Amino acid sequence: MPGPAPAPVLGSVAERMRACDARWPAADGMAVFNRVYLTVTEELARRVAGGHFPDRLAAGTLGAVFAERYLAVAESGGDAPRPPASWRPLLQYRGHPGVRPLQFALAGINAHIGYDLPLAVVDTCRALGCAPPALEDGFERVGDLLVLLEERVREDLMPGPDLLQVADPLTHLVGAWSLERAREGAWSAARLLWGMRELPGLAGEFAERLDAGVGLVGRCLLTPCR
Repeated sequence: MPGPAPAPVLGSVAERMRACDARWPAADGMAVFNRVYLTVTEELARRVAGGHFPDRLAAGTLGAVFAERYLAVAESGGDAPRPPASWRPLLQYRGHPGVRPLQFALAGINAHIGYDLPLAVVDTCRALGCAPPALEDGFERVGDLLVLLEERVREDLMPGPDLLQVADPLTHLVGAWSLERAREGAWSAARLLWGMRELPGLAGEFAERLDAGVGLVGRCLLTPCR
């Protein structure tokens, strides 16, 4: 029998995202991603509360643990001694005038899916006393929600025909990144990290390399296009 959904926890997460949004200028790169992620979190909370997930406890816990990793970066304002490499490009370029809002959004999604999500799966497994296969259904359903959101982000934030000189290189740049591939990579990374849980040194090294690789992709996504 599925346990109760931790809806209050997801609600608290959303409130903290709104607080970040209130502090940052609208054009700030982190603010652009934050608005995207807030939409996801609100929809996830509605779906969890509405019984969309067979195991509401697992889905809600994964969603909250996942969000906490982002909020640890967001609420520090990037002033932590060493933010994750996956988030550094967005933190460094968040105010760059040559980077488009779509790039900020996708760079944040890349960091959060590529690095935060595998670690969140492992953390959730430890919290619930289960292995990754027990979370796979929730993982896929959350992923489906993210795919729909990514499509809307691309539609809403891609420059219009009056900016074709910008849109052409931008289209090529963002078209090279795939959320579906990132999701697949995140799930594989989570399974590998879980398999290495008794080898903390090796798991830590793997996570560090994963972080660096995701950061490299993020830096490419933030190539100035104007």
